[in-house]
Amino acid sequence: MSTNERAIRALKEILQKPGNDVCADCGALDPGWGSCSLGVFICLDCSGIHRNIPEICKVKSLRLSHWEDQEVQFMAENGNKLMKAKYEADVPVYYYKPTHKDCQVLREQWIRAKYERKEFSKPGKSLTYESEAREGTLMKRGRDNGQFLSRRFVLSEREGNLKYYTKYDAKEPKAVIKVDTINATFQPEKIGNPNGLQITYLKDYSTRNIFVYHENGKEIVDWFNSIRAVQLQYLRVAFPGATDAELVPKLTRNFIKEGYMEKTGPRQTEGFKKRWFTLDQRRLMYFKDPLDAFAKGEVFLGNNDNHYSASAGLPPGTHCNGAWQYGITIETPDRSFLFTCETESDQQDWLKHFKNVMNTQMSPQDYTMEALLRHRH
Repeated sequence: MSTNERAIRALKEILQKPGNDVCADCGALDPGWGSCSLGVFICLDCSGIHRNIPEICKVKSLRLSHWEDQEVQFMAENGNKLMKAKYEADVPVYYYKPTHKDCQVLREQWIRAKYERKEFSKPGKSLTYESEAREGTLMKRGRDNGQFLSRRFVLSEREGNLKYYTKYDAKEPKAVIKVDTINATFQPEKIGNPNGLQITYLKDYSTRNIFVYHENGKEIVDWFNSIRAVQLQYLRVAFPGATDAELVPKLTRNFIKEGYMEKTGPRQTEGFKKRWFTLDQRRLMYFKDPLDAFAKGEVFLGNNDNHYSASAGLPPGTHCNGAWQYGITIETPDRSFLFTCETESDQQDWLKHFKNVMNTQMSPQDYTMEALLRHRH
């Protein structure tokens, strides 16, 4: 057996230690790479990010690279569990820890924050996300013309809001957004920019979307985590008896699912039209275009016990003029909604998510939202 074969066999054994079976940075299973400068096991995607950071760039494939004995020894002495205790000693509860499903900019800034800037190694370190106010410019997509223009944004913990101004020296903001109504989620593909962030908020009980980006990856991720920090502070005051563990799920969230379906109108005799759908908690919103500012409409998904259901197929006799054949029927106390999907796998995926939502017990806030939406319709 060659020296390198022995090294690779030893690495396989080290991988069996608790914590080493997932990527140290994003949690992906079966990491195939190792950082011999940090002593952690990582996945292919995260290894690419490590390679671009000079201080930590020494990464090797666990199967294909040549490993020196002292490098194998270093991996054995360190490993994911030990390094997590060192580099993630004091991660704030509001800080969003990305998973393997998250986009490149979130994962890269998490890796840089940990190992390059060492933000979480020392307890009590003052972090940029925790300043009482944050101000700066972001490129924002125009609601009507679709052009991205520079806009001044101001986030205030004291006021509990996010404002933006159309002119840098404007006295009055274009919008004042309460932090408890904000959601923010990275949408690089949809926005067409690797640092694209979608901010949604409630305006007169309708969901309003704004799309922003910053050329600097650190800047946009800092904004994202600053919003989460202000939200947590707001919620701690609003719910003094609640624990952080109960409050963190109320911070920004990713959408459950997005994509195209076709839908027909309330009389179910109109033609099926292609629409972009976003499932956000119990709200299924539909848009003419993925980057529209407001939804054309939305469906509230209540609980099974309250006469809500989702099933495959369309009612007999439905006139289906669209190109897509895989139907879904959602029944609500007020009416039924008919949709079609392009593929059976897409139909099954939407149905799985609809049923999961409908099987979940409703919160007091859900009942309030249901009443508001039914009253509006």
